[in-house]
Amino acid sequence: MALTNSPKVGIVMGSISDWPVFKRSAAILDDLGVAYDKRVLSAHRTPKELEAWISECEEAGVQVFIAAAGGAAHLAGVVASLTILPVLAVPMESNLQGLDSLLSMVQMPGGIPVPTMGIGKAGSTNAGLSAAAILALNDPAVRDALIQFRKDQASKVLSSEFPED
Repeated sequence: MALTNSPKVGIVMGSISDWPVFKRSAAILDDLGVAYDKRVLSAHRTPKELEAWISECEEAGVQVFIAAAGGAAHLAGVVASLTILPVLAVPMESNLQGLDSLLSMVQMPGGIPVPTMGIGKAGSTNAGLSAAAILALNDPAVRDALIQFRKDQASKVLSSEFPED
């Protein structure tokens, strides 16, 4: 399957069941005007296809990857082993509410870094924002969109009112 829309971010998850969580990363990137390609690929079941997709992404100009990691949490580490680009890992909820995934990722041995977000939906949101921040280093349009996003966040907080009792 060919890459779409000159992506700057590659989003990969090991199972389609991860998509409800990864919609958050995609929505953030959409809101900030950042093109991405998303795939369901497994470090264990489709390793050749995963490697081919990473190569396609690099050739197409992808600058950062976001990878789901649940259960054994291998996907983000395998992606990081196949590229020198940043790979942001998002632990997925699993048997131990995602704590098993989180711990396996934050204990990565030194040498192949895999920056790790929080577990689940908040982690997915922050992965999208972190990917945009990486892109903003060299892309003024993404930088401006990210600045506006933060202003909007501040505005929502400052306009909050307590409900009537």
